[in-house]
Amino acid sequence: MGGHLALRALAERRVDPDAAVLSAPMLGFSAPNLPLPLAHLAARVMAALGPATRPAWKWSEKPGEMPADRANLLTHDAARYEDELWWRQVRPGLVMGPGSWGWVERAYASMRALEQPGVLEQVTTPVLLFGTSADRLVNWAAIQRAARRLPNGELVAFGPEARHEILREIDPVRDRAMGAIAGFLDRVAPAQG
Repeated sequence: MGGHLALRALAERRVDPDAAVLSAPMLGFSAPNLPLPLAHLAARVMAALGPATRPAWKWSEKPGEMPADRANLLTHDAARYEDELWWRQVRPGLVMGPGSWGWVERAYASMRALEQPGVLEQVTTPVLLFGTSADRLVNWAAIQRAARRLPNGELVAFGPEARHEILREIDPVRDRAMGAIAGFLDRVAPAQG
């Protein structure tokens, strides 16, 4: 979501950085495979059918426990995933559960705003996006589309070697991402000094 929000801030001219790096930005959900306006309509209906704050999906079969396959959505690196679990125990206030139908509806509305013709095309900030075709949380095609639409957009593509949280991946994947970020920033926003 952070990459999505950063891109919205750029598109709305709320920020003016020298460059931006977006890791697997939420520019679309990986499922369902519905046209964005139809998915947004479905979310609006679901949010209107009851309290918009009710969860849009199940968190876990056992209340209070992490979903069994969560690590498989995020990273191949067990140690980096264990770090997340440690932080959840140490700082329970950081724990997030499933999104609400209200959140899903607003997310679709925001994605649609970025999809409007001319919105990304007017972002002049150099933007490096990276993601993976194996992502099961965000839509890879939407990330590719955004990179093509951004006048100074660049894309670093990963495949099955990476899951959603590329910067928390196994070292070869993470090192490639960090190298791409360093090279991009050295080129488009070199350090002054």
